[in-house]
Amino acid sequence: MSTAKAAGDQGEAKVAEFLEQQGWTVLARQWRCRYGELDLVVQNGGMICFVEVKRRGPHSIGLPREFVDGRKQERLRKTAAAYLAAHNLDVPARFDVAEVYEEACGQFRIEYLENAFE
Repeated sequence: MSTAKAAGDQGEAKVAEFLEQQGWTVLARQWRCRYGELDLVVQNGGMICFVEVKRRGPHSIGLPREFVDGRKQERLRKTAAAYLAAHNLDVPARFDVAEVYEEACGQFRIEYLENAFE
């Protein structure tokens, strides 16, 4: 496994733990279909959230959310629609972005953006 893949997986695990502590249930991790991949699919009550996780190290440039551009958003919309259809779900849904920052001391900080795009 590449270092970048391992770092991404670690970031997703941190966000999943963060959301579970807030009462969310993780339905899927790294769910894939022909359109792309959903990092996390979580549910709280009747709301489904498709969470795009972006991790940056201590010396990275730019905000993680800047990497969820229009093209990426369109892929996520198609993938989310495929997930809902595959699971026969007709529930409210939204797209969130979780920014995972690795501090120089090795600690992690999560900035969670609800309704990051539609």
